[in-house]
Amino acid sequence: MKLDSRAAAVEVRLIAHDALDSTNAEALRLARRGEHGPLWITARRQTAGRGRRGRTWISEPGNLYATLLLTEPGPIEHWPQLSFAAALAAHDAIVEVAARLTARLAIKWPNDILLDGAKVAGVLIEGEASDAVAVGIGVNCANHPAATDYPATDLSGAGISPKTLLGALTVKMLGRLAQWNAGAGFSKIRADWLDRAAGLGQEMRVRLADREVAGRFVAVDPAGGLVLRSPAGDITIAAGDVILRTTPLPANAG
Repeated sequence: MKLDSRAAAVEVRLIAHDALDSTNAEALRLARRGEHGPLWITARRQTAGRGRRGRTWISEPGNLYATLLLTEPGPIEHWPQLSFAAALAAHDAIVEVAARLTARLAIKWPNDILLDGAKVAGVLIEGEASDAVAVGIGVNCANHPAATDYPATDLSGAGISPKTLLGALTVKMLGRLAQWNAGAGFSKIRADWLDRAAGLGQEMRVRLADREVAGRFVAVDPAGGLVLRSPAGDITIAAGDVILRTTPLPANAG
């Protein structure tokens, strides 16, 4: 693995491993030992990768497993916004190395990259105390798990290697972090994210911890919450699993 020279020029660093339990876990361990970002941690494979809401992330060789450790990236209340910036950076990077896929890509709230409607990449943001954030990004370059709650796919048909994708990602992430500007630029991030959003204007369901809600996806609020329009009024969701609809709801559903 190698950083793009433009990232290296601004003192972004990289530590590449053959195997780790989790690139996020390693980044946070390094932060506890006094390591400072921006520092990318990569692994050829992970033995205990994880995704959002505690799910296992299948981590076979051939895919990209990378975490960017950031030190004091901004006010802690703005850290969740990094998932939107990271999703945009991952989308940007895939487009950079395989522009022909652009029309087939979308971002499912808040930070899953879809290819032809199936998940090809994901983001996991984890914080350490009040000064370190691990921005984990996994991209299915060569293979994908078969048994998942949400359909998955990979980039094998595009011939994109993890090394090539990482080079693009390190530069695209710099651009999105600058745009985000410690939270001051989230409105711009949100606008760019909505331009790439899966299901905007469509009916969808969202699985919460204790129930499911349904409605038409109409907006993302200033805090990053998903806004659904239902017959009972607008519903704002801070965390949940989006299930995109393949068939429309009846006309009276909101």
